[in-house]
Amino acid sequence: MSAKPQPWTVYMLRCADDTIYTGIARDAEKRVAAHNLGKGAKYTRARRPVAMIYCETAADRSEASRREYAIKRLSRKAKLALVGT
Repeated sequence: MSAKPQPWTVYMLRCADDTIYTGIARDAEKRVAAHNLGKGAKYTRARRPVAMIYCETAADRSEASRREYAIKRLSRKAKLALVGT
């Protein structure tokens, strides 16, 4: 019997230049490590190191993508309010 796949996660990173990056992944911790190794998104490669500041789970990839899009449309102030800072 195969293991149950991990749920999708929507995550937000604070980059070294204090910008915020939002993405989705099955394993957010592993994805953050990839970002810090320069193997993540092109946006984060020049903005390392990054640190996870927020994550939430989603039922499936479609829901995670919709939530990622909604977060990306928020203002910086609204993103920081979501994070609680």
